[in-house]
Amino acid sequence: MIEINEVTKTFPHKKKPITALNHVNLTVKEGQVVGLLGENGAGKTTLLRAIATMLTPTSGQILVGGHDTVRHARHVKQLIGVLFGGETGLYDRLTARENLTYFGTLYGLSKHETKVAIDELTTRFGMKDYLDRRVGNFSKGMRQKVAIARTLIHDPAIILLDEPTTGLDITSSNVFRELILQLKKQGKTLLFSSHIMEEVQALCDSVVMMHKGQVVYEGQLEVLYHHEDSEDLNYIFMSKLARGHSA
Repeated sequence: MIEINEVTKTFPHKKKPITALNHVNLTVKEGQVVGLLGENGAGKTTLLRAIATMLTPTSGQILVGGHDTVRHARHVKQLIGVLFGGETGLYDRLTARENLTYFGTLYGLSKHETKVAIDELTTRFGMKDYLDRRVGNFSKGMRQKVAIARTLIHDPAIILLDEPTTGLDITSSNVFRELILQLKKQGKTLLFSSHIMEEVQALCDSVVMMHKGQVVYEGQLEVLYHHEDSEDLNYIFMSKLARGHSA
């Protein structure tokens, strides 16, 4: 479970501080797949980075699996898998296998556990043909598959994904979507941001809509459809932004 309590994050600026998150409250229950929606600059990436212990909230508290992201950052990192947009976190001079082995070791897996995990992930993502090639020459789709494998190498209970299908071809995007459905069946907790409404509708139980650092809606999709008397998520999203926080 992820619990976000009155979290504010400001960044220093020449004229005045920039508020990226403004008293955000949010709960993601265990086993949920939650879509995070918002225009550029809404605070989605800042929120995900704060949950991932990469940013420290200016005020408020974030609990991941009951652990405070500031005081218990090491415990939180063991629980989560993270993938941020184009930041694959891979080393170009290493092969895909060497990258995955490195991250498996980093997460404390034994050699045997790492090998088993790599074999399973290689089969799942169809990476056998390029597993022992250097990542530096990979296509975007190949890199993204390895990056997702890196995210899952330690079998995390909670997975955070920021625009994971941006720039991917149709085949790679479909592989990702199938993965989300598999992880959902396994009871994993997922929070991912996306601009693709069809993707969110197909994969998510609930959505969180953000605007100017605030949450303007949090809840199940079916409840949202009923309340708005529409299943056009793009229309609902734009309408929510136009009406503001109180809507």
